[in-house]
Amino acid sequence: MKKILMATAALLACLYGNPTLYAQRPASSPNLTVLLNNHTRMVPLRDLGHRDIAYVSRLTTPAFAVVGDMLERYAPVERFGIPEHIDQYHGLDEQLKYFNTIILGLEAADLGDKRLLQFISTQAVGKQVILTVFGAGVKLRELDFVHYPILWNPELSEISARNAAMSVFGGIACTARLPQSFSARYSTGAGFTTEQTRLAYTDAQALGIDAAYLEGAIDAIAEEAIRERATPGAVVLVAKGGKVIFEKAYGHHTYTGDRLTQVSDLFDMASITKITATTPTIMRLVERGVINLDSTMGHYLLQAQNTNKNRTKLRDIMLHEAGFIPYIPFYRDLKPGDLSPDSSAAYSVKVADGCFIRTGYYQDVMWPIMLYSKLNSPGTYVYSDISMYVMKEVAEHQTGIPIQEYIQQEFYRPLGMKTAGYLPRQRFSKGRIVPTEDDKGFRKILLQGYVHDQGAAMAGGIAGHAGLFATANDLAIYGQLLLNRGEYGGDRYFKGETVDLFTSRQSAVSRRGLGFDRWDPDTTKHYPSRLASDATFGHTGYTGTCIWIDPKEQLIYVFLSNRVHPAVSTKLSTLNIRGRIQDAVYEAIYSVE
Repeated sequence: MKKILMATAALLACLYGNPTLYAQRPASSPNLTVLLNNHTRMVPLRDLGHRDIAYVSRLTTPAFAVVGDMLERYAPVERFGIPEHIDQYHGLDEQLKYFNTIILGLEAADLGDKRLLQFISTQAVGKQVILTVFGAGVKLRELDFVHYPILWNPELSEISARNAAMSVFGGIACTARLPQSFSARYSTGAGFTTEQTRLAYTDAQALGIDAAYLEGAIDAIAEEAIRERATPGAVVLVAKGGKVIFEKAYGHHTYTGDRLTQVSDLFDMASITKITATTPTIMRLVERGVINLDSTMGHYLLQAQNTNKNRTKLRDIMLHEAGFIPYIPFYRDLKPGDLSPDSSAAYSVKVADGCFIRTGYYQDVMWPIMLYSKLNSPGTYVYSDISMYVMKEVAEHQTGIPIQEYIQQEFYRPLGMKTAGYLPRQRFSKGRIVPTEDDKGFRKILLQGYVHDQGAAMAGGIAGHAGLFATANDLAIYGQLLLNRGEYGGDRYFKGETVDLFTSRQSAVSRRGLGFDRWDPDTTKHYPSRLASDATFGHTGYTGTCIWIDPKEQLIYVFLSNRVHPAVSTKLSTLNIRGRIQDAVYEAIYSVE
C-alpha cells in the first residue's frame, strides 16, 4: 500500500507540475545549540505581545535566511542586513531605534570585527539582545565581555540554523554544553538548559512515522479534491506531540491557476471563528468570574430584558440549545438605499470592495431582528449562528473592549499568532489572502479579504460566528495551547480545568462542548473522521476549513481550503476530503505504534 501511495504521489506531481509549496524540512537531529549567558532567563523569549523584534544578519548568507524564516514562525520579525561599510552603521542604528528586541545572526569570523561588536554593545543599552553564533568556538573569547544570551553552534548549516531559531523561542530545548574551554568565561561544560515551550518544526520521521507514506497518502486525497473541483487549493498541517510534522500547500488560489497556494496564505476561517475568537474570550471571562454561564441574556444585556430572550441562559446559548432559529438571511431583506458603491459618513461600513452598507445598520436593524426573533423551547440541539452573535455582545459589554481588539491583546499577540484576526486587508496584501466566492447576488464581486458570511460582512466584517482570517500555522499554535490545557510559550492563558470544561462533552442531547464541536458518538457518522478518538474536539468552517484536536494522540489536524470558490460547492463534503485526510494521518501514526 505504501508503494502505491508513493507512486501515486509521484504521478500526480508529474500530471500537475507539482503545484505545491511545501515547507520541506531536513530530518530531525540533536540540538547542538549551546545556550550561554542566560542568567536572566531571557531565552526562550516570552511576553511576545510587547516585543518588537528585529533580526540582523548577513543577508547574502543562505543559512541566515533559514534562521529568519524560522524566527518568523513564532512572532513578527523584521530583517536587516549587517552593514558592509563602517559609515553604514549609523543608518542601521536609526532603523533599529523602535525595536526592543534584537536577534543577531553571526558567523564566528564576524567576532573579529571590533566595529560590529561595538555596534552590538550599543544596541544592548536599553534593549534585549540575543546573539546566534555559528562556527569555531575559539572565537567565543571575543565575547568574554558580553552578558546577554549567546546561542552557539559549531557549524553553520540549515539544521543548525533551524535549531538555533527554534531555541530562541522555545520550540526546541537547549541541553548541549561546551565541549571544551574557549576562554575563562566559556569553559568546558558551560551551558544553560531550557525546555520546549512552543511548537517545534520537524519531519514526521522524528516521531518514527514514515514521512513519505504520510505525504503520499495526503497528496492523493488533496489532489483528488482539486481534480474533482471540490476546491482550487488547500493547506494541510499536522502536529503531533508538540511538533509540526507535516505542512503542505496544494493547488492554486483560483481555477485559473494564476497564483500558487502557499502555506503562508490567509484563509477565511468561517465558523472556526466561534472557537478561536468568541469562545476563548468567554473562557477567560468565566474563569475570572466576570460572567456566569448559568446567568441569563437579560442579566448582561439591557436590550434583551424586554424580549423573549430575557431568561435565556448563556450555557444553553454556548451549547446551541437556547431555542434560537438556525439562520437569519439578513442580506435578503436589504432595501434600496441600504447599500452604496462609495464610502461616506452615511455609508461608512465596508462590506466588500466597492460595497458599503448604511452606517449603524447592524445596531439599528440586524441586532433588533435577532433580539426579537422567534424563540423555541430550550433543551433541543439546533445549531444557530445567532448564538455567537449574542456571546460577542455579552463579552463586549463586560470587557468594554471590541472583540477584535480583545483577542489580539489577550491571546493572538502574546501567543505569536501574527496573522490571525479580523479585517485582514487592513494588515496584509490582497494577494496573500485566498479568495472565496465570486458573489453574483449580494456584493457582486469576487470576495478576497472580506468575510464570506453575509451577516458578518453586514456587521462590518467582525462577528462572533465568522470573520476571522488566519494561516494554518496560527491555528496550530492555538491548537497546541488547548492541548497543553491552557499553557503555551511558558505562560498560562487558562486554567487546565477551564479548557477541560469547554472542550469536553457538556450536553445531554448532543455531542457538543461549550462552543466547541466534538467527536460524534454515533459511529455511523464517522465524524469528524473514522479513526478520530472520542476525546477529539474542534470545529469546521463553511468555507472549507477545519481544525481537530485529539488529546489522546496529542494530535492537531488543520485543513484550510476555499471550497466556495468560485461558487458554493458541496463536493468537499460529498467526497469526504477533510475526514479522509484526517484518517490518513491516523493510519500513518498507527503504522508505527
